[in-house]
Amino acid sequence: MPQIKQLPAKELAPGLTGYYAHGNQMTLGLVEIKAGSDLPIHQHPHEQITYILEGQLDMNIGGEACTLTAGMYYVIPSNVPHGAVAITDCKVIDVFHPVREDYKVE
Repeated sequence: MPQIKQLPAKELAPGLTGYYAHGNQMTLGLVEIKAGSDLPIHQHPHEQITYILEGQLDMNIGGEACTLTAGMYYVIPSNVPHGAVAITDCKVIDVFHPVREDYKVE
């Protein structure tokens, strides 16, 4: 059985590294985030679910502050601006629909 960390890594921003598996209609990612790393506000047409495995991630979703810690999740609708700052080292699961073609690593 494949392991997600055996997939090629994709650097999303300094301190943010993702490993992505792609199906026909969705993308699953494990994202490792170093404490203090900042993912600037952005948006995309993909619906996203973010689930925190470890750490504290302070997010801004649609202009509202949202602190997520281990065991918490957030459903981010399509085209809603969002960003994050890692307060501690984090491990996060992200699921996207449809497939994140831009996250495919050759």
